[in-house]
Amino acid sequence: MATYALDGRTLVLNKAWTAISTTSVRNALGLVYRDVARAVCTETLTPHDFDSWAELSRARGAGGEFVSTVSLRIRVPEVVVLLHYAGFPRRTVAFSRRNLYRRDGFTCQYCGSQPGTELLSIDHVIPRSRGGRSTWENCVLACLDCNKRKANRTLGQAGLRLDRKPFRPRGGPAFEISLGTRRASWERFVSERYWNIELEA
Repeated sequence: MATYALDGRTLVLNKAWTAISTTSVRNALGLVYRDVARAVCTETLTPHDFDSWAELSRARGAGGEFVSTVSLRIRVPEVVVLLHYAGFPRRTVAFSRRNLYRRDGFTCQYCGSQPGTELLSIDHVIPRSRGGRSTWENCVLACLDCNKRKANRTLGQAGLRLDRKPFRPRGGPAFEISLGTRRASWERFVSERYWNIELEA
């Protein structure tokens, strides 16, 4: 089989059809073959066991990406749904520069501008010199102009307001899957509505 295709990503849904993770195409095909999951035809949302997925793959005009063995040419499943697992894996999101940029949508949290990664910086809402810590709840993205305007002052002193209160994101596929690696067929399951979740208490 083509290694590059087998190493691609497949979206995994729990039995309630909620996105919970991604896995390699190789592992996704194994899950379907072992009758642990069904491959989802993303055009019709029809679930298929291995035999019916192989039959669909042989159908005339079947589109998509394929992997091949000596005896079989099978369509890459872009989405699989687990037959029994109904839960959600618990995840924590690492406090890192990359994840902070993703949480804030590459947007200045003071003026709402999106000047590009090079012109954004990380600002401590309560300055470190005043006891502010480097945490999810105290760090936001700021454009260089707003960061310079705020300097070593509080929001009130600088006359600035936050667009939204900074929060610790909950782990989940919408956070973990970068826009560059998502398949178009995943969007109905992995939505940007993630960014509008209520803040944790």
